[in-house]
Amino acid sequence: MGRMIELLELTKRYGPATAVDRLSFEVRPGAVTGFLGPNGAGKSTTMRMLLGLHRPTSGQALINGRRYDRIRRPLHEVGAVLDADAAHPGRSAFTHLACLARGNGIGKARVSAVLQQVGLESAAHQRVGGFSLGMRQRLGIAGALLGDPAVVLLDEPVNGLDAAGIRWIRSTLRSLAAEGRTVLLSSHLMSEMAVTVDRVLIIGRGRLLEDTSVDEMRQRFEQDVLVRTPRPADLTAVLARLGATVGTTGDGALIAVGVDAAAIGDAAAAAGIPIHALTPRSATLEDVYLQMTSSTTTYRAAAPSSALSPTDSAPASASVSASASASASEENH
Repeated sequence: MGRMIELLELTKRYGPATAVDRLSFEVRPGAVTGFLGPNGAGKSTTMRMLLGLHRPTSGQALINGRRYDRIRRPLHEVGAVLDADAAHPGRSAFTHLACLARGNGIGKARVSAVLQQVGLESAAHQRVGGFSLGMRQRLGIAGALLGDPAVVLLDEPVNGLDAAGIRWIRSTLRSLAAEGRTVLLSSHLMSEMAVTVDRVLIIGRGRLLEDTSVDEMRQRFEQDVLVRTPRPADLTAVLARLGATVGTTGDGALIAVGVDAAAIGDAAAAAGIPIHALTPRSATLEDVYLQMTSSTTTYRAAAPSSALSPTDSAPASASVSASASASASEENH
């Protein structure tokens, strides 16, 4: 399908406050891209500018080389969910989707198909006002998929979903990407992002901090090795000669950074030092995310003592599934 999202020096100011600051990136087809940042980082503002709901102060937000308001039948090209409560509570799920479909030249057969796709076929003629949050979230996703779009944008799509629903949306997003679509996903659930996305865009205070794959981002942060030995002082001296940095835990174990488990085992054996445990530990996506955004978080709790250290500092419309047509909560204004 070859469609992509492109931001070029995108900027949004509210008086003296800058919500999005010269933000530039591309989201390409064939992958699920996670859009991450602390509260107030500018994620929602950016998505709303992409969908024509906010006018940029300067710069451009383009989908397949065009502004959203220049797309004639948007649902056929872009599907989005920004607010699970966008549907009128007095309408049935079917009527809600049929209204969207009518304005985009989409037949009722497609309405039935997407309701089945998201697991709401049995609730098609129930009023949306009686839906749970998870059901409303599924309805929003049905609207996003209504026009079989090449580009899909979802803001916190797993909110309100149970475990089965979360597994379903993960599978759906990965299937969409495998079909060659462009998928941009915003979420605060790091554990879910870690198993769903292929690439990450991290912003802080409206600026791009990182644009990379999940694996590449983890590799930029040091791993450590937890070691248990009855001779910690001797092993610390041996590892120091290898150039490792060695610390201790509260229960007497050693934490070695800058040397891998195999080298530790070999050095201990050569020195005749017994090893009772040797456990390599990798940074999680959450570990890396928290360290990258620590300086851009407005409200921050004390950092966890187990945080890993980076080896490399980070560089500084109506067709929106009906979700963007409602007033979504804004992160920066």
